[in-house]
Amino acid sequence: MTRIRRGYIAHRRRTKIRLFASSFRGAHSRLTRTITQQKIRALVSAHRDRDNKKRNFRRLWIIRINAAIRERFVSYSYSRLIHNLHKRQLLLNRKILAQIAISNRNCLSMISNEIIKEVDYKKSTGRI
Repeated sequence: MTRIRRGYIAHRRRTKIRLFASSFRGAHSRLTRTITQQKIRALVSAHRDRDNKKRNFRRLWIIRINAAIRERFVSYSYSRLIHNLHKRQLLLNRKILAQIAISNRNCLSMISNEIIKEVDYKKSTGRI
């Protein structure tokens, strides 16, 4: 009786999985069952960390804006700036404000000066 070679499709699938895990160390790159577990774990971590990356960048932008604002004005803060921006309906997101704070601090101080002047004017006239 002749020998039957089996598992062509399964062999292809395992080879594909091994290509994914080729950079892993030890049994995580050699044993099929362990490779499958590591692949699931890696994909879960990648999915979770994409959200964390967005969160961390938003925190960084807020810190940069707050530092630039407090450097110029003692009693002015990030939360007041954002509140007044929304009041005036200026659509500048935190990423853009942080880039302005890093590259051109004078521009950021001009923006905040205009906002402060308008808020002070409205307070003095009683329009708030």
